[in-house]
Amino acid sequence: MIGKFATSKAGHDKTKLYIIMNEDTEYVYLVDGDLKPLNKPKKKRKKHIQIINRVDETIQNKLDTKQIIYNEDIKRAIKLYWR
Repeated sequence: MIGKFATSKAGHDKTKLYIIMNEDTEYVYLVDGDLKPLNKPKKKRKKHIQIINRVDETIQNKLDTKQIIYNEDIKRAIKLYWR
């Protein structure tokens, strides 16, 4: 699931779009590059998000090649998704 888009289904951030940057058995860690940057992701239960089966190519390439992902990359990917 890492690198996929997800929207929040519950909480004060309901309908906000994020990118999944990490996961464990019960939680995912979401970033948006702005209020939730890479160094301070939002921890959210898996049942409170809606996963979107789409991955930004730039983010996926950086994950595959283990390059550094910047907050600007996340912001750009989210902006391009809404177009």
